Amino acid sequence: MTTYQKKTGLGRGLSALLDDSENVQTAVAPRPQAQKESSVSPGNISHINVNQVEVNPFQPRTEFDQEALRELSESIKLQGLIQPITVRKVGDNSFQLISGERRLRASKLAGVTEIPAYIRTANDQQMLEMALIENIQRENLNSIEVALSFQRMIDECNLKQEELGDRVSKNRSTVTNYLRLLKLPPAIQASIRDAQITMGHAKAILGLEDVDKQLFVHDEIIKLGLSVRKAEELVREIQQFGLKKNTPAKNESVSFQYQKIQDDLASKFATRVKLKVQGKGKGAIEIPFMSEEDLSRILELLDW
Repeated sequence: MTTYQKKTGLGRGLSALLDDSENVQTAVAPRPQAQKESSVSPGNISHINVNQVEVNPFQPRTEFDQEALRELSESIKLQGLIQPITVRKVGDNSFQLISGERRLRASKLAGVTEIPAYIRTANDQQMLEMALIENIQRENLNSIEVALSFQRMIDECNLKQEELGDRVSKNRSTVTNYLRLLKLPPAIQASIRDAQITMGHAKAILGLEDVDKQLFVHDEIIKLGLSVRKAEELVREIQQFGLKKNTPAKNESVSFQYQKIQDDLASKFATRVKLKVQGKGKGAIEIPFMSEEDLSRILELLDW
């Protein structure tokens, strides 16, 4: 017997965009084969071929945890996909993904040929907004990914911070705190993204305007494993007394020019890059990677 459960958990902003989401029910068990063609129309939940779904070009998330995908694919093999993806129809037998890329990838990995989907009608701006909101509210994004998504909504959807807060059900101060992260040097942003420091640490660092001082505190947090409270104390000490004369704001052997190169490389590779400078113009560039997938991404950027 086919059972249904009420769809819950959508954020207020996404519900408003989808308009009728509270009146839609989610099919838990596969629908009968006879309904296959008749239900593929806007507004319905339909089962569509995974090969007919194009990836959303506005997807804000570019990296997916491979282990988490494998775990989800195993769950899909056993129980099926309970939560449908959301698509828009772009042709007689083709659809474009609005949200649910992780579910789509895991379904393909599980060898599933058909997937339940909400069929929506949306223009490109609505596509972007839906994808961004769905990711912000329902995916485990890191703080930098959230901040970048917020910035894209402001830039590409022409939203003010107050409007953005309404869309994602967050107050303006929360939105502002995320956006401020993008003002930090690339090396610090990479550390936030890679979970080397927390957003709490980042907020403490933002108490300093000088980039050298920010980088010094950042390095101390990682080197000494400082808690957020200890980081805040260090920032207050620097605000009051400045840096000790015998304590460099960054690697002693890295000049301002080299620091600029290091930051530019960190921005290019979206990871923390270390420039080790020795005497007579010698040195080395260290580019860390977090996984085989991350290494492949870096090698592509190097045209390897």
